[in-house]
Amino acid sequence: MKVLVINAGSSSIKYQLYDMPGGQVVARGVLERIGDKLSRLTHRRGSETSTREEAVVNHEAAMQRILQILVDPRVGAIEELAEIATVGHRVVHGGEEFTGSVVVDDRVLASIEKFVDLAPLHNPHNLVGIRAARNKLPGAVQVACFDTAFHTSLPEVAYRYALPYELYERYHIRRYGFHGTSHRYVARRAASLMGMDKYQLNAITCHLGNGCSMAAIRHGRSVDTSMGFTPLEGLVMGTRTGDFDPAILFYLADKGYDLTSLNSLCNKKSGLLGISGVSNDMRTLEQLAHEGNARARLAVEIFCYRVRKYIGAYMTLLNPLDAIVFTGGIGENSPLVRRQVCQDLDHLGIRLDPQGNEMGRGREGVISAADSDVCLLVIPTNEEEAIATDAYELSVEAGGSAKAKGHWDRT
Repeated sequence: MKVLVINAGSSSIKYQLYDMPGGQVVARGVLERIGDKLSRLTHRRGSETSTREEAVVNHEAAMQRILQILVDPRVGAIEELAEIATVGHRVVHGGEEFTGSVVVDDRVLASIEKFVDLAPLHNPHNLVGIRAARNKLPGAVQVACFDTAFHTSLPEVAYRYALPYELYERYHIRRYGFHGTSHRYVARRAASLMGMDKYQLNAITCHLGNGCSMAAIRHGRSVDTSMGFTPLEGLVMGTRTGDFDPAILFYLADKGYDLTSLNSLCNKKSGLLGISGVSNDMRTLEQLAHEGNARARLAVEIFCYRVRKYIGAYMTLLNPLDAIVFTGGIGENSPLVRRQVCQDLDHLGIRLDPQGNEMGRGREGVISAADSDVCLLVIPTNEEEAIATDAYELSVEAGGSAKAKGHWDRT
């Protein structure tokens, strides 16, 4: 079965075509700058890369271009579109309604629309991608996979804020958490590598990239996570503040900052960029720190310090702690960050193998010392594969038809 995975953003659509159930990627690509005078489609099949530039006015037209190149006799991966049986879509927010991936019908679309207010920068574009795929591939099963779904298992004590109770009832203000597809994927992979059932594993998963979040996984289910009502809460990120005293915003408002400038300050001008003053890229900051740049070094140290604090907090929820997993662009590729995060944690049974930690970038493996009580793992995330797997399984369970059978729990 061919499964097409779609990640629709505001001005781009990323795609991967899988041959399931084997999980082989037969083609992948991205169409960028949708709506600009000149859009760019980069398509890869095996070792071959094709690039096309032309005006693409909207997501509907973008989906048409993607499907055209997938069946192109020279660079395509399939002979006809009818080979695509299922399309899996990344959707950022599913609120409290979706505990797992789900076959899309009109009712599901209406629910995703309902959560636009909670994810105004993401859900509208995800919806456009779903509708475009339904129009262009009417015979395919459409499946929505939610970033928030894995965290719907959080207990009430973890997802409630100490705000007036009616704000939750009226506006659904609570901790939702994000990166759920990634946390679920690496937790399941960690259990497999350790020879454990997925519902036996107690782990702390660290998704560290330009956006960062951590999750406490107890018996295979998320019981706490660092991101909250929005992706702003938690760890220091590339340009986001992470945790800070909200009264700072009141103070700055008195100094003349308006809502727009405060939003930009917290989401686009803070984090690693704000501390260092030069970059939000960890690779650049590590190099600058090595060359003696004090603010770059401070940014790296604060980043690692915050991860260490969350490890300590989450260890109180997990007894015993089986594993700590590093993933994401930084987690997979920065031995320096992993070393600083794990430094002086011997008293907690966390001991890093210095040589193992220097494994090649993006490689999967164990980086803990032989006498470590906690297994330390680097696992490259693969959210697209997780989406493809969910989409395939749901399509099979739906009998290969586009009729939804309810909200499926894929945790």
